[in-house]
Amino acid sequence: MKALTFSSFGGPEVLGISDVLAPTLAPGTALVRMKAIGVNFADVYRRQGRYHLEGQAPWVLGYEGAGVIEALDASGGDSGAASLRVGDRVAFADVPHSNAELVRAKLSHLVPLPESISFEVAAALLLQGLTAQYLTTDSHLLAKGELAVVLAAAGGVGALVIQLAKHAGARVLGVVSSAAKAEVATRAGADATCLTTEDWPARAKDMSAGRGADVVYDSVGSTLLESLSAARTGGTVVFYGMAGGDPAPVDPRLLMDRSLTLTGGDLWSYLTSSEERVARSARLFALVAKGALDVGTPRTFPLEKGGEAHALLEGRQTTGKLLLIP
Repeated sequence: MKALTFSSFGGPEVLGISDVLAPTLAPGTALVRMKAIGVNFADVYRRQGRYHLEGQAPWVLGYEGAGVIEALDASGGDSGAASLRVGDRVAFADVPHSNAELVRAKLSHLVPLPESISFEVAAALLLQGLTAQYLTTDSHLLAKGELAVVLAAAGGVGALVIQLAKHAGARVLGVVSSAAKAEVATRAGADATCLTTEDWPARAKDMSAGRGADVVYDSVGSTLLESLSAARTGGTVVFYGMAGGDPAPVDPRLLMDRSLTLTGGDLWSYLTSSEERVARSARLFALVAKGALDVGTPRTFPLEKGGEAHALLEGRQTTGKLLLIP
């Protein structure tokens, strides 16, 4: 089968299409014929050697995608086995080696795909959508009238956080790095936007009669101290990424003095079972179906052009989701 592989760490140029052995079934797994594959920053980091990789080269990237079950082995007591059949449309957010024509997935990691959700929408939605979902429900349950500050508001997760926040009745200040990205955040529903070069903590206070934000979603990392200053007394900062660099150390007395909550977020803490994956995904699909959540129109690349997709993503030259199509 064809797969997008690399044998050494480096830039997008290390990626290339290769003929590799197709995966074989194991108990509690399915073979999924891929129709659309999501490209994420984690793929870039793995290609660069910043994340641990198991096994030997050539390596195959990817964790997110959608396709059709071509074969399955329901033995082994896998909790996701009962309802899945050959020919089912499925999607996943956490199955390795998805940059290939055929992927072996644990049955417990597969999510049934409603007919109303296309393969492309599913591959563009799941990883970032499930992240935005836990941020706005588990990390901090947004309520009507609250003020949320969303950093990297034009990014894939950021734009979905904005939409989910507005669905919950919250107000949103989107913090972005350019005027073009401010337009993206506004289209997603942000009530106001602010550039990272501006005093956005002060803007949060202006929007809240001097109190500050109820919650700040920080995926930048290097902005953590600013995020804490933007939060109201008794407010929450959710730290879930380091796209802009490592955060500065936080003196716990700062949290004590203003009764602040600083919490971390990681999707894998919530995708702990087949039931969790299916239930959380179904809630996302329902929002998409009724028009309350929009992933936009993903930009697609043939699988063999994966290096081009990586170059765009790494260079931050796109605001929408990038997909690979086998």
